[in-house]
Amino acid sequence: MFKILVVEDDSELRGLFGKVLLKNGFTVKCAENGAEALGILENDYIDLIISDIMMPELDGYELVKRLREAGRQTPVLMITAKDAFDDMRQGFMSGTDDYMVKPVNVNEMVLRVNALLRRAQMINARKQIIGGTEFDYDSLTVKYNGKKEELPQKEFMLLYKLVTYPGKIFTRQQIMDDIWGYDTDTDPHTVEVHIGRLRERFRDNSDFEIVTIRGVGYKAVKR
Repeated sequence: MFKILVVEDDSELRGLFGKVLLKNGFTVKCAENGAEALGILENDYIDLIISDIMMPELDGYELVKRLREAGRQTPVLMITAKDAFDDMRQGFMSGTDDYMVKPVNVNEMVLRVNALLRRAQMINARKQIIGGTEFDYDSLTVKYNGKKEELPQKEFMLLYKLVTYPGKIFTRQQIMDDIWGYDTDTDPHTVEVHIGRLRERFRDNSDFEIVTIRGVGYKAVKR
């Protein structure tokens, strides 16, 4: 069960976010500001942080900055009343992974949390092997039949997502959310284009293939 840390100085919002996350199967810890959050992080493992920006003692920007400087890569979803581009840019530059503006749609928040957790799991795994084919996340390479091929980042991440869960069907929207981001303006048909390129690259691979489930999505299967 994933553990989420909610960092929010508004007690009503803190309680609402916690209630919604618990209802969706998460374990929840809460902090009123960044300083309290750092104390929790020193003594407890947290899978993802949902943090406000404007808080007393230590704001969200500084919280994320300190985490990244300490080498912590815990995913952070920043939630704030600010919607100016410069504020959003500052959030991402500090190391934030995603950004929502108040008032928050809690159902959308849960979708974003799940997408960030899936992405973090993919990164943490680092390497997958199917038969004689090895997929290395750090180098974006696929090794098989004595050769190593480096892929463009998006192609590799899409392929890595599929081969990490052989036989599991992913919808086009799930792939778009996880690989291109929840707010992307990219044409959804880009998924089909990337799938086509991957099939062409690995048409001779005897360990796996990418299968289209018409009207649903895609999956990787072992040959």
